[in-house]
Amino acid sequence: MAITVNIRYTGENGNARKFAEEMTKTGIVEMIRAEQGNLRYEYYISMEEPDTVLLIDSWTDQKAIDIHHATPMMKSITELREKYDLHMAVERYVSDETDASGDDRFIRK
Repeated sequence: MAITVNIRYTGENGNARKFAEEMTKTGIVEMIRAEQGNLRYEYYISMEEPDTVLLIDSWTDQKAIDIHHATPMMKSITELREKYDLHMAVERYVSDETDASGDDRFIRK
């Protein structure tokens, strides 16, 4: 069971993008990706909302997320969010064990 958290960061004057760039440039993104239990950590730019950046953050389980939240780097992330005056909308998804092989005919690889 994987847990995926989608976080939409919104800020004025390109601040969400600047935040994502600083997260990458400072190495925080790579440190998160290297954490045990992290499956995915990627930023995407919205075409419809230029002041919004989507983070797709996926973990093996809640324990991995809890350990991540207890790391010292969370203080740095929180400070960067404040620096860029970002607002967040969060959605959580838990993977299921449903057989989705029927979807394959709609997926071009």
